[in-house]
This record gives sequence, structure tokens and C-alpha cells, in this order.
Amino acid sequence: MYKSKQTLLITGASSGIGEALALHYAIENYHLILIGRNNDRLKNVAERCETKGATCEFKVIDVCDREGLRFWLEEMIQKTPIDLLIANAGISGGTAGLTDSELIAQTRQIYDVNIGGVLNTLEPVLKGMMGRRSGQIALMSSMASYAPWPGAPAYSSSKAAIRFLGHSLRGTLRPYGIKVSVICPGFIESRITAQNTFPMPFFRKAPYAAQKIAKGLEKNKMTIAFPMPLFMVSVFMSLLPSRILLYINSKMPKKTSL
Repeated sequence: MYKSKQTLLITGASSGIGEALALHYAIENYHLILIGRNNDRLKNVAERCETKGATCEFKVIDVCDREGLRFWLEEMIQKTPIDLLIANAGISGGTAGLTDSELIAQTRQIYDVNIGGVLNTLEPVLKGMMGRRSGQIALMSSMASYAPWPGAPAYSSSKAAIRFLGHSLRGTLRPYGIKVSVICPGFIESRITAQNTFPMPFFRKAPYAAQKIAKGLEKNKMTIAFPMPLFMVSVFMSLLPSRILLYINSKMPKKTSL
């Protein structure tokens, strides 16, 4: 149906980086498949994308709904193979105000979305890409994946898992002609960062992130990390002795809980 177009699937497309990416790629030679959980916001994004010249389909669905997501994506793939998947959907929550039992419950919830949701999205898409021996995948990690942040243990560890998964898949899928990149943004304007009550160094707007990601994907970068100053600090911290790293991280502010 859209063979003359590049087909791009974006999860978490109703706001933040996902919305900015959809609008960035909203040009005539792109067919966009957008997934989100808020109907009004997602519909608005889709309409703006179509106004800019892209064709667009969208679905309000939870990426944790493995069977529902698989069924719908397979239906979409029957219409057109997916050339690029950006698995962007994610949630964040910190330890502020949580009891012990709530901490574990929140961790499960964050893992379900940030890890399980990525796997649920990958499952039907990857099958088609491996069969065609072509495609590109981008997994949304975070700068928080480089160091164990006590104020947000579930978020930082879930994003670390995604970073390792993406880097490992890059080598695994290379023989199939599939490109894999991991995205590690810093503090970007979104519904997630809107909950933060502490200073956010090198804070950037979502369109800035979309431009950086698109440029990195075009170059097939293994890791697309930005802003660079924050990335350099994060990598340096990850190399520190565990005792020093733990002390520094313990002084960082706690994120609010879900």
C-alpha cells in the first residue's frame, strides 16, 4: 500500500521525544505508524503529521499488552513492512515517598513498560525484518543508564538493560542486514522531566532531541547520546570506583514516585 514510502513505527508518540520524532519525520516520503496511550494527544500528533505531508496511522494501545500489540502490528505489517522502529515508550519514577512494598511494585511497573514494552514491540517487527534481511531499530535508553542512581533505581536499571540489549543486538542482527542503535538522551522536555523538582543540567527541548536522533540514525551510530557534555560526565562517573560513585550518587536528588 505504501511501497514508495519509508514506514516508521514510533511508540510513545503522543508527547515528548516521540511526538517530536513523529513531527520531524512527517514528510511526504514517510508513512508513520504511531502508538500512544492518550487518544486526544495522539490524534493531534497524527493530524499535524498529515498536515505536513506524511501518511499516518495511529493506535491507542499499551505496549504492555503483548497480544493486543502483536495482533495490531502484524495487521499493520501486512499492509507495509516496517523500515524503521523507534521503541520510545517509557515511564519513570523515583523513590521519594515510597514504602518498601511500594518500591518493589513500582519497579515491576517500570520494568513492564521500559523492558517488557520494548520486547513486545520488537517481537512482531523483528520477525519481518529478519525475513527481509533489512531494517533499522532504535531503542530508547537514557543517560541514567551509565550509573546506578539511588533516587531512581528502577528507571536507571531498566534503561541500562535496554542499552545492553541494543548494543548486543547490533552484533547479533548485523548478518541479517538490520541496523541497531541505542538512544541515550539527557534531560529533555517531556512529561517525564516535567515531574522533576530539581535542577536539570543541559536541559533541552524535544525538537533538539529529534534532530540529534534522526542524524544519528542516518549515520547508523551504535550510540546516539546527547547533550555531549552530560554524556562525557556520565561515562566518567561510570568509570569511578564503586565506593566513590555510590557516595556521589547518594547526594543526588530523588525523583518523585509514579
